[in-house]
Order: sequence, then C-alpha cells, then structure tokens
Amino acid sequence: GKKLGYTFNNRNFHNVSLGQSQEVVAEQALDLAAKEGHWVILQNIHLVAKWLSSLEKKLEQHSEGSHQDFRVFISAEPAPSAESHIIPQGILENSIKITNEAPTGMHANLHKALDNFNQDTLEMCTREHEFKSILFALCYFHAVVAERRKFGPQGWNRSYPFNTGDLTISVNVLYNYLEASSKVPYDDLRYLFGEIMYGGHITDDWDRRLCRTYLEEFIKPEMLEGELLLAPGFPLPGNMDYNGYHQYIDDALPPESPYLYGLHPNAEIGFLTQTSEKLFRIVLEMQPRDTSMGDGGMVTREETVKTLLEDMLEKLMDEFNIAELMAKVEERTPYAVVAFQECERMNILTSEIKRSLKELDLGLKGELTMTSDMENLQNALFLDMVPESWTKKAYPSTASLGTWFADLLTRIKELEAWTGDFSLPSTVWLAGFFNPQSILTAIMQCTARKNGWPLDRMTLQCDVTKKNRDDFASPPREGAYVHGLFMEGACWDAQSGMITDARLKELTPAMPVIFLKAIPADKQDLRNVYPCPVYKTRQRGPTYVWTFNLRSKENPSKWVLAGVALLLQV
Repeated sequence: GKKLGYTFNNRNFHNVSLGQSQEVVAEQALDLAAKEGHWVILQNIHLVAKWLSSLEKKLEQHSEGSHQDFRVFISAEPAPSAESHIIPQGILENSIKITNEAPTGMHANLHKALDNFNQDTLEMCTREHEFKSILFALCYFHAVVAERRKFGPQGWNRSYPFNTGDLTISVNVLYNYLEASSKVPYDDLRYLFGEIMYGGHITDDWDRRLCRTYLEEFIKPEMLEGELLLAPGFPLPGNMDYNGYHQYIDDALPPESPYLYGLHPNAEIGFLTQTSEKLFRIVLEMQPRDTSMGDGGMVTREETVKTLLEDMLEKLMDEFNIAELMAKVEERTPYAVVAFQECERMNILTSEIKRSLKELDLGLKGELTMTSDMENLQNALFLDMVPESWTKKAYPSTASLGTWFADLLTRIKELEAWTGDFSLPSTVWLAGFFNPQSILTAIMQCTARKNGWPLDRMTLQCDVTKKNRDDFASPPREGAYVHGLFMEGACWDAQSGMITDARLKELTPAMPVIFLKAIPADKQDLRNVYPCPVYKTRQRGPTYVWTFNLRSKENPSKWVLAGVALLLQV
C-alpha cells in the first residue's frame, strides 16, 4: 500500500475481527470501502461459517463498478482436515492466496521462538542472568512441544494448538516473578508454564506428565551453574546478547534428529512408515473400480469381493450359547463374569459380520437392491479395510482386514478354550479382550475376596518374568500371567530385569510374560520404577488400559520424554 502511495488512516482502513456478531459491521465496511476505494481486512473468517455465503455474494456484487483502489484482505486459521474446509470456492478462485507455513525442524523452530523477543527484552529484567537463562530454556521448550507432534501418538497422545502467545505470556510471567522474588521460584514457574500457560491446552494426563517432565529437565537450579543439557550435545548457553543467542543456535545445535526431543531414532522410522502407508492407502483408494489381471483375463471387483465374502462366512463359527455356558458354571467368580461379558460382545460383533456379509451376497447376486451400506462394505472388502459397521461393534485396531480377521478368529479360539471349563488360562492373552480392564480388575477382585481387603485400596504389582508363553503349564496360585505385550520407545532387558534403550530398527519388541498380582496400595514399592501406560494400539490416547510400574535403573524422566509405552497390538 505504501509503495503505491497509499496513506493509511482510520477512515480509509477498516480492520474487522469476526466472531461475536461482527458480520453486520463487516458488511457495512465492505459497502463503504467499495464506494470510496478503501481497504478492508476481515480476520478469523473461519469463526463465521454461516455468513460466508453472504460474504461471497457481497464480494461478487462489488467485483464490478467499485472503486479501483478497493481491496479486501481475508485471514483464516487452517482447517484441521480436508472435510472441514468451509471457505466457499468462489472466494478462493477469485483471490490471491498466501499461506503461512509453520517452520519445520528444531533449528527453524528455535530461531522462530527467539524471534518473538529482542535485545531490549533481554535487558529489561534486573536479574539478567537468571532471566536470560530461563528465557532461552523456554524458547527451546516451546520449539520442542510444537515440533514433537510430528512424531504422532508417540510424540503427543493428542494434538494441541500451542502458539507464540503461550511463549510471550510465559516470558512476561517470568519477568514479573523474578522482579518480585529474592530467590528464583522454580516450582512456581514450572507450575505456571506447565499447568496453566501450556498445560491449559492439554487434555490428556499422560501428555500433562510429558509437559511437566520437560520443564523439570529444562528449568531447575543447575541451569545457572552451566551444567544443563537441553539435548545431547546442546548445553544451555551462557550470558550472551540477542544476536549471540541466534549465532549460538547456528553453531551449537546438533543436526535434526529425534534425540533433540528426548526420543529414540526409532520414533522417526515409525512415523515415516505410517506416513508412507497412509499415502499408499490413498493411492489404492483412487484406483479404477475394475482391475484386469494378466493373460487377458478380467477379475472384477465383484468377483474378488465374492470370493473373500464366502471365505469369511465359511470360517466364522456359531455364536456362543450364553445360557448353556451359564448353566455349566458352578460359581460366578469375577473371571467367569468377564468370560460371559466377552462372549456377549463377541456374539454382537460376529452376528453383525454375518448379517452384513449375507446381505451383500444377496445384493451381488441381484436378489436385493444394493444400498449405500452394502457398497461401503464392498469397497472396504476390496481395499482390505475393516468395514465401519464392524469397527463400531469391535475393539480398537489399526490392522488391515486380512490381519484383523485372522486376529478375530484367534480371539474366538481363546474364548472357546476359556469357556470350556472356565479355569483361568495358564497365561492370559491380554490383547484378546474387548475390555482388557475387566480381567485386570477381576484379578484384584479375586484377591480382595480371598483376603478380605477393600478393593479401592488395592493395586496391581507388575513383575516381568524371564520366560515366554510356552514355559508356563498352569496359572499362578494368586494373580495371573499375561502375554502378548509389546514395548514402544525402549526395550526390556530380561537379564537385568529393567527398561533399557531401544535397539535401532526394533520398533516394538515383544515383552516376556508378565506376572500380575494384587497387593494393598500402601505396600507397593515405587522406588526406581517408571509408571508405564498400557495402550490397546499404537494410536494410544483413548485406547489407554492401565499403568504398569516397570523397574528402571535410569531416571524415569528419560522414558517419559522417549514416549515409552506398552502396547497390546502392533
């Protein structure tokens, strides 16, 4: 505008921040600006989805006959997914589009975090050394939490909108606290940054623990003694001026790697593998509906689906007869109750699978009209995806259809074996349950009844054995042996009986059999343990099951930052 010789003032420049019923103000500003040749800025149009069609008409109306200096600038937050795009096509087609891409990598993010300040900021506090040290640590913390999300669920269980406002307000809080206190109030500062400024965005308890742990590692008294490493090979810098800090980042920050976040290099392999799988899935979904197989023979989509459908119907067993099973049980122990619940859930799932497959079979034969549900099922079967109507009645899983169905048949076999005599299996396959929490609670209930202990004052003690599933012929006298768990982010050293660093390219090593036993909560030994979350799948987040305390020689904070968890499926 200034290059064009345009002088801005309150009369010819209209800045409207949308939301809170500002639509009428925006329309009046547009009418006036079109007539007089003013400029209009409409901010946050993503907040007024219903008004956007009116805006499109208004802009179309002013596209002819308006003043030649009339300009409109529109800003919006990016949509979280393709389905959430709400800006009308007409507006997008007729505008010049500029996107502000967030920087990638720690190097760019750390520079960007520091760019929010200047030399004056560094000099404004009377306690210059403490202020500068904590400010730089906060910039590194900000860059880490923003960029860690690229590692998917191993980075954060959920994605959070951390922004520069969190950083600048935290620095203001830091300034006020240092000016008002004679000693650096580390605990107070960490609480304000981790639980309020950044923690205010966080909705998951494990993510809150991660945020808190970063701050405990980065902001502590040792930082003033020149002994603090923000990452391996990257010490907290000493007293420098503003440009000196930027130079220090260029000179001292190691190359981009998961180590800068406290993660193992495997985290990057996992994240890149999942990204490429997603890309291949999209390419597969875009292929033509009919695929020809060599030798001039045509195998249609329908024929492929029909073969698969018949194979599945043949392999599915009859449903569990709950009434018959109940008659067989002499005493309804907590374990028997869990078995009944699992059988009921399995019946609901298998009956839906059979119903939908038989319906599709009739549709393919032309005996029923094809509905959209039947077409969705056909597409899913062809693309080797688990149909949505099945996943709604099933358990969380990230597997393709072939693997998922084989896993389903194994689950049914396990249940059949268990309901044969209702005695606890020698080792329990924890992943085979719709609701793994139920069997873990049943272990506590059995011990509580036997010893007359109150259930709410009990906990599970987790001892990792040195043996595998085949080494056990019978269940323990108390508690249960469980198998089929995997560790992500680290691995288990069976010799020392401790968590240890992961081996490169072994993303999810299998765990030995684990002995779970219920004990009174006040008897548990919490020294040298890492409280490790157990999840059903690599999606983590809402698939949380329990917490197992695993022995660790190293500080548990190392495993928190590495995103170490136990998984029931990989």
